[in-house]
Amino acid sequence: MPATRWQSGEMDASKAANDGVGARDGVALLAAGANVIMQLSILPVGRGVAESRVETGRVDRHPFKRARTTLTYLAVATGGTEEDRQRLRREINRVHAQVRSRPGDEVAYDAFDERLQLWVAACLYWGMEDVTVRMHGPLGDRVEDFYCAGAVLGTTLQVPAEAWPEDREAFERYWQRGIASIRMDEVTRAYLRGIADATFLPFPLDRMTGQLNRFLTLGFLPQEFRAELGLPWSERRQRRFERFIRMVASVNRRLPRGLREFPFNVLLRDARRRWSRGIPVV
Repeated sequence: MPATRWQSGEMDASKAANDGVGARDGVALLAAGANVIMQLSILPVGRGVAESRVETGRVDRHPFKRARTTLTYLAVATGGTEEDRQRLRREINRVHAQVRSRPGDEVAYDAFDERLQLWVAACLYWGMEDVTVRMHGPLGDRVEDFYCAGAVLGTTLQVPAEAWPEDREAFERYWQRGIASIRMDEVTRAYLRGIADATFLPFPLDRMTGQLNRFLTLGFLPQEFRAELGLPWSERRQRRFERFIRMVASVNRRLPRGLREFPFNVLLRDARRRWSRGIPVV
């Protein structure tokens, strides 16, 4: 496979990801629930998270810590230096070493499985592109630069650069094969419905945000994932969702860049502050 522009060093991933096309827009948080569900819709990934023995990393038990860690990963991957990404990768590796199935488990999984990590990174990239297009319009001739920059979403995990599909067309083929293989079971479906309904949040936040979170989560999900999740959606809800997104996009485009990129810009600075003081991020 020929090297991509990102692999060959022809382009700077952080620059491309932040070159005014919205890769780090904070509004992407609206699609966070949908992206988590997409990642966990491959059964070994879903079971690995739902049955994780890493107590502090469980969103159903430590939702705010888990959110900070995940958002910091995105901030570092898309906006940090290669040194930042290597530091974070080492921390992620220490945690992922504990995430693996036990002998006799119904579903085998291992957080160091390159195939599973590639799927997680692909979901993150697809979501990043989807939100960017919704907020700023089609990428046009910038799409390949934007796509190549997305490789850092995998390489900041355990995915080697050469495993990232070589161009956007190759990624689309990979993505469609992935969608065709999604599957949930009773364990993961119940866990992911909880993500959609925000039941992982403490009372009364779960009651206050549950309906809105489900609406946004299902709106950002492709239909194949909604169907596997078993939650209803309709043309009327789709029209409401699209009107809401148009309104959000109109406001978002008018914000100064510093506000538009919150909280990712703040979390990147916080990660560097923690490392300078010897405090882990993960």
